[in-house]
This record gives sequence, C-alpha cells and structure tokens, in this order.
Amino acid sequence: MFLRKRIFWISIVIYFWAGMTASADVRLPALFSDNMVLQRQKPVHVWGTADPGERITVNLLDRKATATADDNGRWETTLASFPAGGPYQLTVRGKNTISLNNVMVGDVWIASGQSNMHMNLKRSFNAEQEIASAKNTNIRLFTVPYLTSTKEEPDVVGNWVVCSPQTVPDFSAAAYFFGRKLQEELKVPIGLIHASRGGTPAELWISREGLEANPALKEDVQKQVLSKEKYKEALGKYVLSITEFMKKTFPRAEVNTLAAGWQKSEFDDSTWPEIKLPSTLEDSSAKLDIDGIIWFRKTIYLPDVNKREKPILSLGMIDDFDVTYVNGKLVGYTGPETIKPWKVKRNYIINPGILKTGRNVIAVRLTDLGQSGGFVGQAKDLRLVYRGGKERKQLSLAGNWKYAIEVKTIVDTLKRPRMLVNQKNYRPPNILFNAMIHPLLPYPIRGVIWYQGESNTGRAYAYRTLFPALIRDWRARWGQGDFPFYFVQLANFFRHQPGKPIPAEAFPTEPQDSTWAELREAQLITLLTVPKTGMAVTIDIGEANNIHPRNKQDVGKRLALIALAREYGKDIIYSGPIYASMKREGKEIRLTFKHLGSGLVTKDGEDLKGFAIAGKDCKFAWAKARIEGPSVVVWNDKVPDPIAVRYAWGNSPTCNLFNEEGLPASPFRTDDWQGKTQPQTP
Repeated sequence: MFLRKRIFWISIVIYFWAGMTASADVRLPALFSDNMVLQRQKPVHVWGTADPGERITVNLLDRKATATADDNGRWETTLASFPAGGPYQLTVRGKNTISLNNVMVGDVWIASGQSNMHMNLKRSFNAEQEIASAKNTNIRLFTVPYLTSTKEEPDVVGNWVVCSPQTVPDFSAAAYFFGRKLQEELKVPIGLIHASRGGTPAELWISREGLEANPALKEDVQKQVLSKEKYKEALGKYVLSITEFMKKTFPRAEVNTLAAGWQKSEFDDSTWPEIKLPSTLEDSSAKLDIDGIIWFRKTIYLPDVNKREKPILSLGMIDDFDVTYVNGKLVGYTGPETIKPWKVKRNYIINPGILKTGRNVIAVRLTDLGQSGGFVGQAKDLRLVYRGGKERKQLSLAGNWKYAIEVKTIVDTLKRPRMLVNQKNYRPPNILFNAMIHPLLPYPIRGVIWYQGESNTGRAYAYRTLFPALIRDWRARWGQGDFPFYFVQLANFFRHQPGKPIPAEAFPTEPQDSTWAELREAQLITLLTVPKTGMAVTIDIGEANNIHPRNKQDVGKRLALIALAREYGKDIIYSGPIYASMKREGKEIRLTFKHLGSGLVTKDGEDLKGFAIAGKDCKFAWAKARIEGPSVVVWNDKVPDPIAVRYAWGNSPTCNLFNEEGLPASPFRTDDWQGKTQPQTP
C-alpha cells in the first residue's frame, strides 16, 4: 500500500483535461464562475473544452462570439470590450449550455508573493471591525489554492465569491485593503485574484522560459538546489526505510480491512463508535491514546449532484498518512514520500461520476507513526465542495464520524527514520508558476501587486536580476504588454527568538551590512529600471520581532495610491522621497530626492535619524543630518573627507525621513561597495 507511487498532484492535469474531453459537455476553467469580474476596456477572452469539432457560442449582453473545438477538444474565442458595469449573465452554448450569473465588468488585479501577501484579514489590525464592515458587492474575490507542479497546468480549483463578512476573513489582507481603496475611489467593480504562498522564493514563481532566458540566472538557481536525481535517490531511501520501519513496528492486523470492504459505501459500520473531527486522536472525544492505523467513515446525503463536475474533498491536515476513498473509489493518497505530511492540507479532486445524488460514504484510512496523530487541521478545512444543479455548494464535514482500529501499537519515535535531505534544498524552480499562475493565462487583467522577498534575502544581489526577470516573464506570458506591476519593499524586521536576549546586531551601535537592506536595494533598483513598476515603502510599519506585521491597511493603501496615480491618472502624491543624487560640500554631503511631495519632514518632529557616512576607508559611522528645503545635508565631524552616505541601512533601522504627505523615504546608499550577498570579485 505504502509503496504505491504518489501521483495525485501531477495527475490534476489529467482530471482537468482528460476528464473534460471525455464528456460531450462544454466546460469552462475555474476562473469562469458566477460572481466573476471581467476586465473592462479589454477584449474578453473566453476558453474551455468540448468535443473535438464542437461549435461553441458565447454571449454577453449584445455581444456574441463563436469558436470550434480543436482536435484536442480545446477552444477559445474573444468578445469585444465592455465598459464597467453589471451584473450580467454570460452564456456559453455547445451541446449543453452554461449560464454564469452576477457577472461584473470592472478591473481585475492579481495579488501574489509569499507570506505577507498570504496573511489573511483575520490576522490584521482591527480584524473584527474590518471583517464586519467588509460587505461590498462590487468587490469580488478568487483564491488560488496552494499547488505545485513540474509542468504547466491548464486550470486551478476555485470560484469567485462576493466580498462579505463571511467570505473575506481568510482572504489576503493586503490585497483586500488595496482593492477596497480602489473601489472607493473609482466606483467600479474590482476583482482580486489571490495566488500566494508563504516561505517561497521568487525562483518558484517564474516560468521555465523566463528563467532560461537569462543564463546567469539559470546557473544561480541551479546552485541553490540539489540535483533532481540526488533528491529522488534520497527520497526513495527514506520511503523504503519508513516502510521497513512500519513492517517491524506494526503488528499484523486481525482483519484485512480492504478485503472486508471497509472503504465501500455498502459496508455496514452501524456498530462502529463515533468520534468528533477534526481532532488529534489523543484529544478527541474517543480519547484514542494510540499509534497505528485507524479507519474513519462518514455518510452524507446530497441533493441533485451534477455528475459531470469535479467535486473537491478537503480534509485539512492529517497526521501522518492517509488513503481516502469516496463510495469505494480511491480519490487521494498522501504517504511517506511527502515530507512533513502532517503539515499538508489534503485537497482531493473527485473524478466526475463518483459522487452521487443521495447517499455517499467517505472513508479515510489514517496511519499515525507516533506522537499526536489524527485530523489536526481546522474545522473550516474539513468540507466538500460540489455542484448541486446549477449552484456550487459547500458541505461541512466537521462533526461526528464513525471509526474503527485496524492496527493498535505504540511507536518508538526515536527509532523512526528521518529524511536526511532537507526538502527545502530541492524545490525545483517554476513549480508555483506552473500550478498557480499559468492557469490564469490569458485571463485579461489590469495589473499585479506583489509582496515577496523575505525568502531571497540570502541572495539579495541576485534578486537584482531575478525580480526584473520575473516581471518581464509575467508580462510576456500574459501577452497584454507592460501592465502595471506594483510591489512592497520589505518592512523593518530582525530575527529574534522569544525568551532570548535581543542580539546586538538587531540595533547595532555602529552601522553594519545587512542582507535585508541589500534586498530592499534590489527592489529599489527594479523600480528605477523596469517600466510601469511602483514600490510601496513600508520601512516604518513593520514589527521588529514579527516578520508578518499586522498593519496591512497601510500596505494596501500605499499600493492603491500608486495605482490611482500611475494607472488611473489621479493627481495625488503616491510615493515617499526617493534618493536622486549627492554632492560633496567640504565636510558635508548634500542629498537630493524625487517625490518630495509638499516637502521633507521628520515623522516624529525630532532630528533626522538613520543616516550613516563614510570616507575612503569604507567604514561607516552614524551621522547627523538636517533638512534644507528639498535636500538633506549629512555630516560627522570625525569623518572629514566623506564620500558615501547610507540611510535606513539595516534589518530593522531607526529612521524618520518622510514627506509631508506621510509617506516614508526609501532606504538607500550612495556607494556600490561589496555587500554581504554580492559575489566576490577576483
């Protein structure tokens, strides 16, 4: 059982396309659903699958377009552009008819990146109040679930929802506040497509084409990961060792449960006791203080199941392994070849026709290899999403299940094998682009907002090349020209473990080099060299000991200010001061800036802080500074021959230069001396 090759995630593409084309019905990708937002003032691109040669007609208002499915069953067509408006009905007709309701036309923005974009609204400041006031039918939300793939996928799982206190709590906080500000100012429908994942470097979000277009970039990425062959070898040894460990540790089961039909819908589980899920085995209502193999079964009744649709069975996180069946059919499996499986949310696609109208049985064979085991996720993650008739429905699976023990034992976790290769050392590039961005192509959009970089601070110098390459890659793949790409410069932060003394380098007595400062510099260079980009500076709203600062309101607002000014032509100040030039004046250096707004100020009304100055010895010392009209003058009496200045150069710098509109100056340096992440020159 546990030697079975795990192919579930890779096989999603088979479910999406092979399953589609096996049916005579016209089908649309997940982005086309009720409540969707179509991009205004751009041709409306619609695509899907049908029988080869099938004639397709698409209607929206008075516009009509036709297409014919090719030999692979794929079709696409384009409607002429629309102004903002709605709600409308979009109709797609072939041998069957699909009608999408409550469709709006407005502006669509992609929100992507890592954990600070992924951070949801219920974790932000004033979350309860923000959620309660989030009812807005002119904001629509689409969340792309976390998936990886080594090949470019054609579709994702998900659907559009109307923004409300019920739908917004788990949505990206930064994206929501950005969209809310745009909607307030523009009075047009706003669609937000959120596709992010915590702890992910930018290499995972660029396409293979984009990576290979730059030989130096490709070589740098290859240095960061193990070879595929070495990783597969290590993983294979680990899977075998776990299997051998289980053979030695687990006693022989009294019942061959599969032969007895424990997975089948017709199996009689009426004598099985009940247990409330989700819960660990030990803390459950059944108090199962055991390791081993346990079966869980739940009977559900569904009205009017659409047998042509692909339901989604979500079980949350399970500790450790599971084999999952619906009505006796295998629908998902997470085994020892999945590193840290207890942290992986189970989201299993059910093939069309397995789920039935009326009675259905879900059966999960769970294996716990020591310590706490069980359904360890949240109740909201335990659900079934399916289409009943024309409506997409969601059924909670939290609550009472039946259970029975197949094998009961106590596992010596000290002897449990460990994966000798860190999975993070082998994360093939492109895997998030393939699974989470490629399926969105070529959905028309207005632009992208991006919050990422923390996972690249160790290679900040390479980010100077990588980040612009990612932007160019997305623009090329979308085929919509240089659409706006606005990003968040990293906030102030230093790493500190609670309960331990604050390290001296957190707030150094003397200026120091900083990988976080070098990453911010790479972002600033991208702003200055890549067209139609914008950067929201957040050096003032981070939390020194929290890599996920809760103030996402200002993050979203600052991104929105850039969009309103740069993309929508509003006459507003949208950026804090950006360093422009320097001039030595005796023992002082005068700095000039762009984006002065109504003038330079200190946020707190005190003397300027955060400036450092150096001479030819390249040794920086903290400096005094004063504002003189549109410039800042910097000096230190102990540095009589200054040649370089740095500002806010550190992980969590103390700094206070703003413009009168309340927007902070970006960290910068005037020198180009060797940094911590820059490769040594010969």
